[in-house]
Amino acid sequence: MMMGEKSVDNNPTTRHCPACASAEYLERGPKSGFEIVICRDCKTLYTAHLPTAESAEDYNVYYQEENLTVPDFINRRLDEIIAGFASYRRDGRLLDVGFGAGTLLEAAGRGGWQAFGVEVSQKAADHVRGLGFEVFCGTLAEAHYPSNYFDVVTASEVLEHVTDPEIVLQDIARVLRPGGLLWLTTPHGRGLSAYLLGLKWSIVSPPEHLQLFSRDGIKKMLAATGLRPVRVVTEGVNPYELLHGLRAGADQRQATSEHGEKGFGRVESSYRLNESLMASPSRRRLKDALNGLLNVVRLGDSLKIWAEK
Repeated sequence: MMMGEKSVDNNPTTRHCPACASAEYLERGPKSGFEIVICRDCKTLYTAHLPTAESAEDYNVYYQEENLTVPDFINRRLDEIIAGFASYRRDGRLLDVGFGAGTLLEAAGRGGWQAFGVEVSQKAADHVRGLGFEVFCGTLAEAHYPSNYFDVVTASEVLEHVTDPEIVLQDIARVLRPGGLLWLTTPHGRGLSAYLLGLKWSIVSPPEHLQLFSRDGIKKMLAATGLRPVRVVTEGVNPYELLHGLRAGADQRQATSEHGEKGFGRVESSYRLNESLMASPSRRRLKDALNGLLNVVRLGDSLKIWAEK
Protein backbone atom coordinates (compact mmCIF):
# COMPACT_ATOMS: atom_id res chain seq x y z
CA MET A 1 0.00 0.00 0.00
CA MET A 2 1.34 3.46 -0.93
CA MET A 3 1.63 6.23 1.62
CA GLY A 4 -1.65 8.03 2.14
CA GLU A 5 -3.87 5.11 1.10
CA LYS A 6 -6.92 4.40 3.25
CA SER A 7 -9.21 1.40 2.92
CA VAL A 8 -12.88 2.26 2.41
CA ASP A 9 -16.14 0.42 1.84
CA ASN A 10 -17.38 0.24 -1.73
CA ASN A 11 -19.51 3.22 -2.77
CA PRO A 12 -22.00 2.15 -5.48
CA THR A 13 -21.71 5.55 -7.17
CA THR A 14 -17.93 5.18 -7.56
CA ARG A 15 -16.44 3.79 -10.78
CA HIS A 16 -15.36 0.19 -10.82
CA CYS A 17 -11.71 -0.26 -11.68
CA PRO A 18 -11.27 0.50 -15.40
CA ALA A 19 -8.65 -2.25 -15.66
CA CYS A 20 -10.07 -5.26 -13.81
CA ALA A 21 -13.63 -4.12 -12.94
CA SER A 22 -13.14 -4.62 -9.19
CA ALA A 23 -15.47 -2.58 -6.98
CA GLU A 24 -13.00 -2.47 -4.08
CA TYR A 25 -10.70 0.52 -3.79
CA LEU A 26 -8.49 2.55 -1.47
CA GLU A 27 -8.65 6.33 -1.17
CA ARG A 28 -5.59 8.33 -2.22
CA GLY A 29 -6.95 11.86 -1.89
CA PRO A 30 -8.27 14.78 -3.96
CA LYS A 31 -6.63 16.44 -6.96
CA SER A 32 -8.01 19.09 -9.30
CA GLY A 33 -11.53 18.53 -8.01
CA PHE A 34 -11.41 14.73 -8.45
CA GLU A 35 -11.08 12.03 -5.81
CA ILE A 36 -8.23 9.68 -6.71
CA VAL A 37 -8.52 6.02 -5.67
CA ILE A 38 -6.51 2.85 -6.21
CA CYS A 39 -7.89 -0.59 -7.02
CA ARG A 40 -7.41 -3.02 -4.14
CA ASP A 41 -7.01 -5.93 -6.58
CA CYS A 42 -4.81 -4.80 -9.49
CA LYS A 43 -3.48 -1.51 -8.00
CA THR A 44 -4.52 0.67 -10.95
CA LEU A 45 -4.91 4.35 -9.98
CA TYR A 46 -8.04 6.12 -11.23
CA THR A 47 -10.57 8.89 -10.65
CA ALA A 48 -13.47 7.80 -8.48
CA HIS A 49 -15.90 9.51 -10.86
CA LEU A 50 -15.80 10.48 -14.51
CA PRO A 51 -15.81 14.18 -15.38
CA THR A 52 -19.02 15.93 -16.30
CA ALA A 53 -19.42 17.38 -19.77
CA GLU A 54 -18.44 20.77 -18.36
CA SER A 55 -15.31 19.52 -16.58
CA ALA A 56 -14.05 17.08 -19.24
CA GLU A 57 -10.82 17.74 -21.12
CA ASP A 58 -11.52 19.70 -24.32
CA TYR A 59 -9.53 17.93 -27.03
CA ASN A 60 -10.55 20.48 -29.63
CA VAL A 61 -8.11 22.88 -27.96
CA TYR A 62 -5.72 20.23 -26.59
CA TYR A 63 -3.28 20.52 -29.48
CA GLN A 64 -1.55 23.76 -30.36
CA GLU A 65 1.27 24.65 -32.73
CA GLU A 66 3.94 23.96 -30.12
CA ASN A 67 2.82 20.36 -29.48
CA LEU A 68 2.22 19.42 -33.12
CA THR A 69 5.97 19.16 -33.69
CA VAL A 70 8.65 17.07 -31.97
CA PRO A 71 12.47 17.16 -31.86
CA ASP A 72 14.39 15.32 -34.58
CA PHE A 73 15.73 12.68 -32.19
CA ILE A 74 12.13 11.58 -31.51
CA ASN A 75 11.70 10.86 -35.21
CA ARG A 76 14.82 8.69 -35.19
CA ARG A 77 13.48 6.72 -32.24
CA LEU A 78 10.10 6.28 -33.96
CA ASP A 79 11.85 4.90 -37.04
CA GLU A 80 13.42 2.26 -34.77
CA ILE A 81 10.03 1.39 -33.28
CA ILE A 82 8.43 1.01 -36.70
CA ALA A 83 11.32 -1.18 -37.87
CA GLY A 84 10.49 -3.51 -34.97
CA PHE A 85 7.07 -4.25 -36.52
CA ALA A 86 8.55 -5.82 -39.68
CA SER A 87 7.75 -9.42 -38.71
CA TYR A 88 4.03 -8.55 -38.50
CA ARG A 89 3.81 -7.07 -42.00
CA ARG A 90 1.42 -9.06 -44.19
CA ASP A 91 -0.95 -6.65 -45.95
CA GLY A 92 1.11 -3.62 -44.96
CA ARG A 93 -1.66 -1.69 -43.17
CA LEU A 94 -0.98 0.10 -39.87
CA LEU A 95 -3.44 2.11 -37.76
CA ASP A 96 -2.40 4.69 -35.17
CA VAL A 97 -5.15 5.38 -32.61
CA GLY A 98 -4.86 8.87 -31.12
CA PHE A 99 -2.11 9.97 -33.50
CA GLY A 100 -1.70 13.50 -32.13
CA ALA A 101 1.01 15.29 -34.10
CA GLY A 102 1.20 12.38 -36.57
CA THR A 103 4.88 11.64 -36.02
CA LEU A 104 4.34 7.88 -35.71
CA LEU A 105 2.32 7.91 -38.94
CA GLU A 106 5.17 9.73 -40.65
CA ALA A 107 7.61 7.11 -39.40
CA ALA A 108 5.29 4.36 -40.65
CA GLY A 109 5.16 6.04 -44.04
CA ARG A 110 8.95 6.21 -44.17
CA GLY A 111 8.99 2.51 -43.31
CA GLY A 112 6.79 1.64 -46.28
CA TRP A 113 3.53 1.03 -44.41
CA GLN A 114 0.10 2.11 -45.61
CA ALA A 115 -0.65 4.24 -42.56
CA PHE A 116 -4.09 5.20 -41.27
CA GLY A 117 -5.00 7.25 -38.21
CA VAL A 118 -7.85 8.04 -35.79
CA GLU A 119 -7.89 11.13 -33.58
CA VAL A 120 -10.62 12.99 -31.68
CA SER A 121 -8.93 16.39 -31.98
CA GLN A 122 -10.07 18.26 -35.10
CA LYS A 123 -6.98 20.47 -35.05
CA ALA A 124 -4.63 17.47 -34.97
CA ALA A 125 -6.66 15.68 -37.65
CA ASP A 126 -6.50 18.69 -39.96
CA HIS A 127 -2.75 19.00 -39.35
CA VAL A 128 -2.02 15.34 -40.17
CA ARG A 129 -4.43 15.27 -43.09
CA GLY A 130 -2.37 18.14 -44.47
CA LEU A 131 0.68 15.86 -44.30
CA GLY A 132 -1.04 13.54 -46.79
CA PHE A 133 -2.37 10.80 -44.52
CA GLU A 134 -5.80 9.19 -44.59
CA VAL A 135 -7.17 9.95 -41.14
CA PHE A 136 -10.51 9.95 -39.37
CA CYS A 137 -11.56 12.56 -36.81
CA GLY A 138 -13.56 10.82 -34.12
CA THR A 139 -13.41 7.59 -32.16
CA LEU A 140 -12.24 4.24 -33.48
CA ALA A 141 -15.78 2.86 -33.19
CA GLU A 142 -17.08 5.69 -35.36
CA ALA A 143 -14.46 5.07 -38.07
CA HIS A 144 -16.07 1.75 -39.10
CA TYR A 145 -12.92 0.07 -40.36
CA PRO A 146 -13.38 -3.52 -41.58
CA SER A 147 -12.76 -6.32 -39.10
CA ASN A 148 -9.38 -8.09 -39.21
CA TYR A 149 -8.01 -5.29 -41.41
CA PHE A 150 -4.72 -4.11 -39.89
CA ASP A 151 -1.42 -5.89 -39.39
CA VAL A 152 -0.43 -3.48 -36.63
CA VAL A 153 -2.39 -1.08 -34.40
CA THR A 154 -0.56 1.46 -32.24
CA ALA A 155 -1.99 3.46 -29.34
CA SER A 156 0.63 5.62 -27.65
CA GLU A 157 -0.43 7.58 -24.56
CA VAL A 158 -4.14 7.07 -25.24
CA LEU A 159 -5.73 4.70 -22.72
CA GLU A 160 -5.10 6.97 -19.74
CA HIS A 161 -7.31 9.64 -21.37
CA VAL A 162 -10.45 7.70 -22.32
CA THR A 163 -13.54 7.11 -20.19
CA ASP A 164 -13.77 3.39 -21.05
CA PRO A 165 -10.38 1.96 -22.05
CA GLU A 166 -11.69 -1.60 -22.30
CA ILE A 167 -14.12 -0.55 -25.04
CA VAL A 168 -11.21 1.02 -26.94
CA LEU A 169 -9.26 -2.24 -26.67
CA GLN A 170 -12.30 -4.20 -27.87
CA ASP A 171 -12.52 -1.95 -30.93
CA ILE A 172 -8.78 -2.42 -31.55
CA ALA A 173 -9.13 -6.19 -31.27
CA ARG A 174 -11.90 -6.15 -33.85
CA VAL A 175 -9.93 -4.30 -36.54
CA LEU A 176 -6.64 -6.12 -35.85
CA ARG A 177 -6.12 -9.25 -37.93
CA PRO A 178 -5.51 -12.59 -36.21
CA GLY A 179 -1.83 -12.78 -35.35
CA GLY A 180 -1.49 -9.00 -35.67
CA LEU A 181 0.23 -6.73 -33.17
CA LEU A 182 -1.03 -4.07 -30.80
CA TRP A 183 1.76 -1.78 -29.59
CA LEU A 184 0.75 0.62 -26.84
CA THR A 185 2.29 2.88 -24.25
CA THR A 186 0.69 4.42 -21.18
CA PRO A 187 1.94 5.86 -17.86
CA HIS A 188 2.65 3.35 -15.11
CA GLY A 189 0.63 4.02 -11.98
CA ARG A 190 3.00 1.92 -9.84
CA GLY A 191 6.30 3.35 -11.05
CA LEU A 192 9.03 5.17 -9.15
CA SER A 193 7.50 8.63 -9.55
CA ALA A 194 4.11 7.38 -8.34
CA TYR A 195 5.77 5.96 -5.23
CA LEU A 196 7.93 8.98 -4.44
CA LEU A 197 5.66 11.84 -5.51
CA GLY A 198 2.19 10.40 -4.98
CA LEU A 199 -0.49 12.82 -6.14
CA LYS A 200 2.17 15.49 -6.74
CA TRP A 201 3.32 13.54 -9.81
CA SER A 202 2.29 15.64 -12.79
CA ILE A 203 1.02 12.57 -14.63
CA VAL A 204 -1.78 12.36 -12.05
CA SER A 205 -3.70 15.08 -13.86
CA PRO A 206 -7.49 14.72 -14.04
CA PRO A 207 -9.51 15.33 -16.14
CA GLU A 208 -6.72 14.86 -18.69
CA HIS A 209 -5.71 11.48 -17.25
CA LEU A 210 -8.54 9.40 -15.80
CA GLN A 211 -6.56 6.24 -14.97
CA LEU A 212 -2.94 5.19 -14.57
CA PHE A 213 -2.60 1.45 -15.01
CA SER A 214 -0.56 -1.00 -13.04
CA ARG A 215 1.32 -3.73 -14.88
CA ASP A 216 -1.12 -6.37 -13.62
CA GLY A 217 -4.12 -4.20 -14.44
CA ILE A 218 -3.19 -3.60 -18.07
CA LYS A 219 -2.48 -7.31 -18.58
CA LYS A 220 -5.88 -8.27 -17.15
CA MET A 221 -7.68 -5.77 -19.36
CA LEU A 222 -5.85 -6.96 -22.47
CA ALA A 223 -6.70 -10.58 -21.71
CA ALA A 224 -10.37 -9.66 -21.21
CA THR A 225 -10.48 -8.21 -24.74
CA GLY A 226 -8.85 -11.19 -26.45
CA LEU A 227 -5.38 -9.68 -26.77
CA ARG A 228 -2.39 -11.70 -25.54
CA PRO A 229 0.48 -9.69 -24.05
CA VAL A 230 3.75 -11.06 -25.42
CA ARG A 231 5.98 -8.41 -23.86
CA VAL A 232 5.33 -5.87 -21.07
CA VAL A 233 8.10 -3.57 -19.88
CA THR A 234 8.26 -0.72 -17.40
CA GLU A 235 10.93 1.84 -18.16
CA GLY A 236 11.76 5.53 -18.05
CA VAL A 237 11.88 8.04 -15.24
CA ASN A 238 12.24 11.81 -15.29
CA PRO A 239 14.84 12.78 -12.65
CA TYR A 240 14.19 16.49 -13.23
CA GLU A 241 10.58 16.09 -12.19
CA LEU A 242 11.47 13.83 -9.27
CA LEU A 243 13.87 16.46 -7.90
CA HIS A 244 11.40 19.26 -8.53
CA GLY A 245 8.53 17.34 -6.95
CA LEU A 246 10.47 16.31 -3.88
CA ARG A 247 11.64 19.88 -3.35
CA ALA A 248 8.17 21.33 -3.91
CA GLY A 249 6.84 19.81 -0.70
CA ALA A 250 3.15 19.25 -0.24
CA ASP A 251 1.75 21.76 -2.75
CA GLN A 252 0.41 19.39 -5.39
CA ARG A 253 -1.12 22.29 -7.28
CA GLN A 254 2.30 22.88 -8.80
CA ALA A 255 1.85 19.76 -10.95
CA THR A 256 1.63 20.49 -14.65
CA SER A 257 -0.53 19.26 -17.44
CA GLU A 258 1.02 17.16 -20.17
CA HIS A 259 1.93 20.22 -22.20
CA GLY A 260 3.61 22.03 -19.33
CA GLU A 261 1.56 25.24 -19.55
CA LYS A 262 2.32 26.04 -15.90
CA GLY A 263 4.76 24.98 -13.24
CA PHE A 264 7.26 22.30 -14.24
CA GLY A 265 7.24 21.28 -17.94
CA ARG A 266 7.54 17.51 -17.77
CA VAL A 267 7.45 16.90 -21.54
CA GLU A 268 10.09 19.54 -22.26
CA SER A 269 12.40 18.22 -19.55
CA SER A 270 11.87 14.64 -20.73
CA TYR A 271 12.81 15.67 -24.26
CA ARG A 272 15.99 17.31 -22.96
CA LEU A 273 16.95 14.26 -20.95
CA ASN A 274 16.30 11.77 -23.75
CA GLU A 275 18.09 13.89 -26.32
CA SER A 276 21.13 14.02 -24.03
CA LEU A 277 21.06 10.25 -23.42
CA MET A 278 20.84 9.52 -27.16
CA ALA A 279 23.66 11.91 -28.11
CA SER A 280 26.37 9.21 -28.14
CA PRO A 281 26.64 5.41 -28.12
CA SER A 282 27.98 5.40 -24.55
CA ARG A 283 25.04 7.50 -23.30
CA ARG A 284 22.62 5.28 -25.19
CA ARG A 285 24.11 2.24 -23.45
CA LEU A 286 23.69 4.01 -20.11
CA LYS A 287 20.04 4.72 -20.89
CA ASP A 288 19.46 1.10 -21.91
CA ALA A 289 21.09 -0.13 -18.69
CA LEU A 290 18.96 2.18 -16.53
CA ASN A 291 15.80 1.13 -18.35
CA GLY A 292 16.77 -2.50 -17.93
CA LEU A 293 17.10 -2.01 -14.18
CA LEU A 294 13.79 -0.17 -13.94
CA ASN A 295 12.11 -3.01 -15.82
CA VAL A 296 13.62 -5.68 -13.58
CA VAL A 297 12.31 -3.96 -10.45
CA ARG A 298 9.10 -2.94 -12.29
CA LEU A 299 9.43 0.70 -11.31
CA GLY A 300 9.65 2.45 -14.68
CA ASP A 301 7.22 5.34 -15.12
CA SER A 302 6.03 4.12 -18.53
CA LEU A 303 4.35 0.88 -19.56
CA LYS A 304 5.20 -0.42 -23.03
CA ILE A 305 3.18 -3.38 -24.23
CA TRP A 306 3.33 -5.67 -27.25
CA ALA A 307 0.16 -7.80 -27.54
CA GLU A 308 -1.04 -10.15 -30.25
CA LYS A 309 -4.54 -11.08 -31.32
